[in-house]
Amino acid sequence: MLDPLKTSSYDYDLPKELIATKPVSPADSARLLVYNRKENKITHTTFKNLMEVLPPDLSIFLNDTKVIKARIFGEKESGGKVELLLNKPLFMDRYLVMIRGKVKIGTKLFFDKDLIAEVIELNEDGTRVVKFFKKEKNLDFLELVEILNKIGHLPLPPYMNREDEKEDEKDYQTLFAKNYGAVAAPTASLHFTPELLEKINNKYDVNYLTLHVGAGTFKPVDVDEILNHPMHSEYFEIGIEAKKALDNAKKVLAVGTTVTRTVEYYARTNKIQGECDLFLNPSNQPIKVDYLLTNFHLPKSTLIMLIASFVGLEKTLEIYQEAIKEKYRFYSYGDGMLII
Repeated sequence: MLDPLKTSSYDYDLPKELIATKPVSPADSARLLVYNRKENKITHTTFKNLMEVLPPDLSIFLNDTKVIKARIFGEKESGGKVELLLNKPLFMDRYLVMIRGKVKIGTKLFFDKDLIAEVIELNEDGTRVVKFFKKEKNLDFLELVEILNKIGHLPLPPYMNREDEKEDEKDYQTLFAKNYGAVAAPTASLHFTPELLEKINNKYDVNYLTLHVGAGTFKPVDVDEILNHPMHSEYFEIGIEAKKALDNAKKVLAVGTTVTRTVEYYARTNKIQGECDLFLNPSNQPIKVDYLLTNFHLPKSTLIMLIASFVGLEKTLEIYQEAIKEKYRFYSYGDGMLII
C-alpha cells in the first residue's frame, strides 16, 4: 500500500545502464518527457523543442550558482592520505566539510599550493568544521576558491562512479553559472545551448536567482517517515530584479528543484537571502511555482518527494516507470521532464 508519508513508497528499480555518466551532445538533444496535468497526458520530445511545449505568459527562473572544485586530496602530518569535500562556507571564515580519513580537533591537513586545513569541530552527523590557511594567513571564501580551482576536482555525484575529467569543467557547469558556492550543478539547466537560451530570452521574462547546492542534495532519506527527515539547508539569494519579477509573475516556471525550493521558501517567508531548508512533499505542496522543468532523481530522495508535491506520489511513480520503459537517461547528466 503506497503511503506518501512513508519513505519506502518513493523507491523504484532503475537498471544500471540508465544512469547517465556523460551528457549527450549537443546538450539540447537530451530527451524531454512532458506531463500535462490538466489533460493527464505524457508526451515525449527533446529539449530542442522546449519552446513548442512551454505555456505562454511565463516568468522563467534559473539558478546562476557556480560549482566549485570542492574535492581535494592531501595528507595528514603523519603522512596518511586524506580526502576533503568542501560543503559550504559558514561564518567567520569557517567551512563545513566532509573528510574521508580519521581526524580529531586540532588535526592539520596539508594540500598542494601550501593550503592547510585545521579541524576545529566534529559534528555528530559526520561533517567537520575547518579553517583554511596559506602561509599562516586565514583564507576567506574567494581566496579559497581561487586555490581550489587550481588543485581541486569537480565533485561529480557518487553514482557516476568515475573521476572527473577535463570535459566536466564545461559539461557540469551551466551556461550562466556566475556565483561560486555549489558542490553540485543545478542539473535541469545543463540542457540549455546558447541558441535555446537566446530563443527563451527573446520570448519570455527570464530571471536568475542563486541557491548554492550543497552535498545534502544527495543524502538519501533514511528514516521511515519522511517528515522526520532532517532537511539540509543551503544558502540562497534573490536579487531585486528577480524579487520584482516573482511578485508580478502571472505564472512561474522553475528550472530545477533548487529554484523551486528557493521560490517557495520566499513565498512562505518573504526572505530574499539566508538559509533555505524547505522540504516540499505531498503534505507541503507548492504555492507559487506553477510549472517545473527538472531531471529524474534518485529513489527515496527529497527530490523525488518534491516531484510528488506537484503531481502526487502515484503519478510520480507512474511517470518514472514510463521513463524507465522508454529508456530515458537518469540523474545529473540524464534526460529531463517538464510538468505543466
